Amino acid sequence: MIRPEQLKRVPVPASIPVSEIAGDVLEGLSRTPKSLPPKLLYDAEGSALFEQITCLPEYYPTRTEAAILMTHADEICSRLGKNVSVGELGAGTATKTRILLRSLLRRQFSVNYFPLDVSDAALKLAKDEVEKELQAVNVHPQIGDFEDLTFLELQARPRLVLYIGSSIGNLEHVDAITLLQNVAQHLSSGDQLLLGVDLVKDSGVMQAAYNDSAGITASFNKNLLIRINRELGGHFEPEAFYHVSFWNEAASRIELHLESARSQSVRVDALDTTIRFGQGERIHTENSYKYTLERLGDLLQHGGFQLEHTWTDPHCWFAVSLGVIK
Repeated sequence: MIRPEQLKRVPVPASIPVSEIAGDVLEGLSRTPKSLPPKLLYDAEGSALFEQITCLPEYYPTRTEAAILMTHADEICSRLGKNVSVGELGAGTATKTRILLRSLLRRQFSVNYFPLDVSDAALKLAKDEVEKELQAVNVHPQIGDFEDLTFLELQARPRLVLYIGSSIGNLEHVDAITLLQNVAQHLSSGDQLLLGVDLVKDSGVMQAAYNDSAGITASFNKNLLIRINRELGGHFEPEAFYHVSFWNEAASRIELHLESARSQSVRVDALDTTIRFGQGERIHTENSYKYTLERLGDLLQHGGFQLEHTWTDPHCWFAVSLGVIK
């Protein structure tokens, strides 16, 4: 097996270009236990599947957060100042963002909007849909992950950064703090962050959201194997893996895994390696941390923001918080 640092020197068939995901896949599948970063779930097909997930009856986070934004958008925007520019981390297709953009346009003539996402297809759709619906919004798509946030400095002040959709729950607590600190470093006094987080609630409600009866979440999870097959010449059989999700109360998170249905060996041509799985062995693909309001306040404070206000739904299932750089 090759090591990640050797990847660029490995000869591969001309028909299999080395994908940008190669290093992450090699490192993650070489670990014990095996794991892969959740960002790999969001290729074009994965992003499309996730959009389907957000509309499922079991998946409460999207509709609950959207209801909070619909109810409180004008109040939120009234706290932002005048002529605000908007950046967004993990924007996806910006469906919920439009709620806030519409409210902003009632307060200012135009909005410059900078959505960041790893999915080029999602960004193209976001740009087309936002500019079609809201002609006074100028969309400046930013393709990439969270390692480079210099695009935030392109925005005119005052700046609002959106990180909604409970995506911060995919990060370990220390990584979530580091990300917010990185965001804060690219902002100035008076700039603000609007953060959406999923709250701890009945475990049955949470578990159903990640194991829907239609099997869309299972397809979303297994699409990661299909992506490895396509981009790295993998020979995974998706049907040879189970989608597994469960509530880890001690860690306050929902975990997603792919579990090998049998002992098997899987060749990945572009990595010049074979990955071995025992029956029941898992690949940990995603976490979704759930917060209490107290932990949410601590997260913002340690991330460099002062909590201004938090809005929740009537059941207190979800929270949207506004933080400011002092």
